[in-house]
Amino acid sequence: MLKFVGSVLILGAAAWFGFLQASHYARRPKQIRLMISALQRMETEIVYAVTPLPDAFRSLSKQMAEPVSSMFRLTSERLISAEGRSTREIWQHTITDMWRRTSMKQPEQEVVLQLGSVLGLSDRGDQIKHLRLAVSQLQAEEAEARDEQRRYEKMWKSLGVLVGALIVILMY
Repeated sequence: MLKFVGSVLILGAAAWFGFLQASHYARRPKQIRLMISALQRMETEIVYAVTPLPDAFRSLSKQMAEPVSSMFRLTSERLISAEGRSTREIWQHTITDMWRRTSMKQPEQEVVLQLGSVLGLSDRGDQIKHLRLAVSQLQAEEAEARDEQRRYEKMWKSLGVLVGALIVILMY
């Protein structure tokens, strides 16, 4: 009886690990799409509403889902109490702090960090060009993330169950 319970626990833990890894691959394209949407809305805020950056970030945080929402909310809060720091520094600090909460990878982080170096420093036209460049780069990363999802999501699910089954078989 004890071996059976142990076997079920091992199989369940291995399957859970496989499904956890698979969900990471499923969340990445969704979060990249969310970031693209946020940047497109930021473009609208800058061009049509002529909204100051702290207000634009706060507005975006209310419109977006987690974890992107937290990035924009925290950036807005930090911009309001800037304490002599530049927008670039605040953006980089926030992104590096919050990136661990996302399923996005290093290439997406680099695109977002590059964008932060021009936010608030140049005229609207230049900022729009950089926003559109970031969106196009993120769209390319999204296509790659969807491809990885197709390749690896099923594999991780199966691998988790199969490794668990292998351990159970080896135990007997």
